[in-house]
This record gives sequence, C-alpha cells and structure tokens, in this order.
Amino acid sequence: MSTSWEESFELFEKVVASGRNAMQIRAIIKLARLSNSAPAHVLTRTVPILTRLLGSSSSPSVQGASAYCLKCIAHQGDGDRMAILIGQYGAIPIALRLLQHSEGSFQRVLVKCLRSLVTFGKHNRVILVRNGGLEIIIRMLGSYTGRMRQYLLEILSALALLREVRRVIISLEGLRFLVQAVKFGGMASRERAAHAVGCLGVAKKARRVLVDLGAMHMLIELFREGDACTKLVAGNALGVISSHIHCIRPFAQAGAIPLYVELLRGHDPIGKEIAEDVFCVLAVAEVNAVAITEHLVEILQENDDVAKAAAADILWDLSSYHHSVSFIRNSGAIPILVQLLRDRSSEVREKVSGAIAQLSYSAGDRAALAEAGAIPVLIDLLGDESEELRENAAEALISFSEDPSQRGIMSEAFRVTSFQEMQNRLVQIRSSDEYMARSLRQMSMEQLLWDPDMV
Repeated sequence: MSTSWEESFELFEKVVASGRNAMQIRAIIKLARLSNSAPAHVLTRTVPILTRLLGSSSSPSVQGASAYCLKCIAHQGDGDRMAILIGQYGAIPIALRLLQHSEGSFQRVLVKCLRSLVTFGKHNRVILVRNGGLEIIIRMLGSYTGRMRQYLLEILSALALLREVRRVIISLEGLRFLVQAVKFGGMASRERAAHAVGCLGVAKKARRVLVDLGAMHMLIELFREGDACTKLVAGNALGVISSHIHCIRPFAQAGAIPLYVELLRGHDPIGKEIAEDVFCVLAVAEVNAVAITEHLVEILQENDDVAKAAAADILWDLSSYHHSVSFIRNSGAIPILVQLLRDRSSEVREKVSGAIAQLSYSAGDRAALAEAGAIPVLIDLLGDESEELRENAAEALISFSEDPSQRGIMSEAFRVTSFQEMQNRLVQIRSSDEYMARSLRQMSMEQLLWDPDMV
C-alpha cells in the first residue's frame, strides 16, 4: 500500500459508509488479505465496523465477507487478544443467529469464523455455549459430512475443554461426536478432544460408553501419529478409559503396550509416570503382565539410567501381583536385577533393591534371588549411604533369614547393626498389627455402629 495505515483505515471507513455492496466487499476482502501485516491498533478499530456489518447488513455477501475478515483477524496479534476482542464486540451471537438460517458458502464461512474464535479465544467458548452454540453444533453434526463436519468437530473439541460442556455433552448425545473428533481434524483439535475424553473417562459409567463408541482405537491411532505432547495427552486419556475391567485385555491386544514402552524410554517424566500407572493397571491380566515384563527386562539392559530406574520401579509394583505363574522370575529379570544392585546410578540401585525386597516375600523368587547371588550383595548394601537402599536390603534379608533353607548363609547379616534394627522394627510392627487384629475381633458389630468415638 502506497498510503499510510491511518489513511488506509480512513478510506476503509468511507467505503463502508458509502453503502455500495460491491465496494464494501472489495474493501473487506482487501483488509482480510492485509490482516497479517496490519498493525494491531488498526485491526482493533476495524472489529466493531465488521461486527456491525455482520449483524446489520441486508446483503449476505457483505455479511460473508465480514465473517471471513473477522476470521482472519482472530488469528493475528499476540496470544488470543484479537479473538477475545471480536467476542467482546458481540460477533459470536450474531454468527450463531445467522448460522441457523444460512446455507452453502455463507454457512461454511460462518462456521470457519466461529472455529477460529473459539480456537484462539478461550473466553469465546463460554460466550458460544451460553448463547446455545453447543446445541446448534451438535445438531448440525448430525447432518453434515466432509470438510464441514471437520470444522464442526473442531469447534466441539474446543468447547469440550470447558467442564460445564463435558457435564452436559452426554445428555445432548454429543459424546459420539467428541470421540470422532479424536480421529478427524487438525492435530491440535484432536489433542483437545483426547484431553476431554480422558476427563470424561474418569467416571466409570462414561468410561464404558466411550469404549463402546470406539474411543480406545481412536486414541491409539492418535498416540501413534501425534508429536511428543500429543502422545502424552493421548496416552493419559487411553490409560484412563482402559482401567475398566472389560477393557484391559482388548486394550493390550490393540497394540497399546509398545506405545507406553516408548513413553517409558522417553525423556519426559510425566510420560514415564503415565506409563507406570497404565502398566500397573494392565498387569492385572496375567498375559499382559508377561508382555510388559519382557519389555521392562529389555530396558533394564540398556544404557539409559532414567529409563532403567523407571522400569525397576514398575517391576517393584508388579512384583506384588499374585498370578498363577511368577512372570518376573520366568522373564529372566532376577539375575539382571541382582546385577543392577551394583549399578553406578543410586536411583537405579534404590528402585532395584525395592523390587528385590518385594520379590523376597515369595519362596520361589527368593530361591531364584539366592541362586543369582543376591544375599552377599544385599549384605554389602547394609552399609550404603542411602537410607532407602539400606532399608530395602534389610527387608529382603529378613525374608531370607526366615527361610529355613537360607539361614545358613545369613550369619554375616545378623552381625550388622542396621539389619538388627530393621528386624526389631519389623517385630514391633507385626506385634502392633496382631494387637489391632485381636482388638477388632473382640469388638461386636453393635460397638462399631454405636460407639460415638467410631463415628
């Protein structure tokens, strides 16, 4: 433009005031094309003009051009400032009103304008919902396909970030559309939909419905295709809905376990936490526990100390599970765990020692630990500077000391002070537990129900 932005704005005002539709449309389209280079203060002054044209013009062509220009302006500026400004001037209720009586290209440009406003302006989502926008979008989703449906799904995924929307979306029969939004649309929209699905899946009743609607397979697909951030969101949502007892086996059969192994090997601590939580749920099924342990054994033999510590931590949790077979012993993990007791990383040693302490409660695992040479190493660890490591080692050795077949090689441990202290502490804990059990057995049900101190 050869003139200054101020002069250009004055010219824009004159053309709009002229009332000539053809000139208005050309000026508005020109503004839309220049919106990415126009100063923010100029764009700010055009918003009320465009909003007025959107709501008051008798020409659908002018209204369509205005909606298109507002869409372009919503993308500009720092953060969501321009999008929020458009919402504050009342463009959203106007667009919703026009949307219900529009068709063709005019309808499409209105939907795209609303999509931009709720995507870039968080407060606009509330405005749209309070003006009946959620009901309108869900109703339209039942009638449209193709690109139009994708735009509507992206609006729905943005609205579903609101807790109020998630509360009513089931009653409006919009849950199936939210699940579809996990699969269709831009990656940012799909990620929003996955987040909303995860939030809804916390409720047991909704969890089963989500699975029946195919959310599991769509989240797995998003997990595979997404970037690092999207994988975390999809992985978390997938873990939430998979915790339903009927989903555990099909969840693993759909290929989810290797995806969480990928998170475990990654560098994001949140991803590792998600993987650990999901594995602990999946391992309830014995076949899943076997598959998970095989992957964990592979990680334990790699060079990533953080991943090894995470894998050992999961084995620590899984070692308390009671299945028909000892999946940890059969996986070959025990000799590797014993070897890692001397690892250079203190975190790895602590997690491994915890897993070994838990394994030592099983007679079969205890025998495998002894065969792998665990007892001398555990005795050496009684003098380690780490308190957690010393306590885990002492806990494991106490289990060995109570095993008649292992007492012969435990004489050295009995002379270590920390081991004696741990033994005394365990005796006190067991004595306290037995006293509590006896006391509860002596109390009648009437006492439990009527004693004011128990309320």
